Parts: sequence; C-alpha cells; structure tokens
Amino acid sequence: MQVILLQRVAKLGQMGEVVNVKDGYARNFLLPQGKALRASDANIKSFEAKKAQLEAQNLETRKEAEVVAEKLDGQTFVIIRSASDAGALYGSVTTRDAADAATAAGFTVARAQIVLDKPIKDLGLHAVSVVLHPEVTVKINLNVARSTEEAELQASGKSIQELAAEAEAAAEFEIAELFDDIGGAASEEE
Repeated sequence: MQVILLQRVAKLGQMGEVVNVKDGYARNFLLPQGKALRASDANIKSFEAKKAQLEAQNLETRKEAEVVAEKLDGQTFVIIRSASDAGALYGSVTTRDAADAATAAGFTVARAQIVLDKPIKDLGLHAVSVVLHPEVTVKINLNVARSTEEAELQASGKSIQELAAEAEAAAEFEIAELFDDIGGAASEEE
C-alpha cells in the first residue's frame, strides 16, 4: 500500500514522502495514529494544501521536545525492586516503570516514548532511550536497586556483585583468623 507520511517515521521516511508499506502496517499503525494518509490523488492534493501548516506544527513540537530534552538528557531515576542475592530481579523493569519513575521526578514521559533495547532483569545501572519527538531522542539512566541505600552505592560506582564479593571475602578472612587462633590455642595446650 502506498501512503503519504505526515511526520517523520524512523526507518521509513521523512514528512511528505510517498512510501510503499505492507497493508497491515498501514492499517494497524500508520493510519490510526495519524502518521500517514493513503496515497490517493485527493489525499495528495489535501497534503499539499496542508503541508506548510504541518511543517510549522512539526517545528513547534520539535522545539518543545528539545527544551524538555535538555533537562531530561542524562538524568538518573531510581527504581526499587525485590531481587535475589545474585542480583537477578523477580520479574523485570518495564517501560511503564521507567515512565512512572520519570513522571514522579517531574517529567512528562509516556511509556510509548521509552525504548528498551533489551529487558531489564537485573540490578544495576541501565541506559534507556526516550523518543520525545521523531527527531529528538535522549538517553536516561535507570538505577535498579533493592533499597535507596543500595541505589546510592550503585550510583557511586559499586555493583551489587562487588559488594557481595567483598562481604564474602571479609567473612572468609574472619573464619581463617578464628581457625588460626583455635589452632594456636590447641598447640599451646599440648
């Protein structure tokens, strides 16, 4: 099916281009969301008449998105979740969780604007993309932790696995000292 793009669509084209797409993609995504029109003679004429208005509207929304992008770019949001001792989450962090964390911090971000490259299923710092406008994308960081104290430790650069390894090494050292003391005491008695 041929459609006229009413806005820039990633991996497809710029505003005003006539492109061929599969029927289902056009019917289920592009047309209902107002991102495209069917490429008929009447729609092409209608688009040409509205082109200046659509470009002005696109420029305005892009400027608004750039203002928000300056404030949002590089922000870190803390998400508290329960997890195993190894750092694996019981469940995963979704786009809804990221959007809720950003909204709680005072930013207006919809979950449809958040792009997860892969599911977040472990504790730590994770970089996530936020598409504020088809031409404006920023990166935010999600600090997934079991508690706020743990989130602060992760933010300072220590991972949960490093902290667990340090605690285990300290415990083994104490046990070794205890056995050395017991062995020394036993040899003194003989």
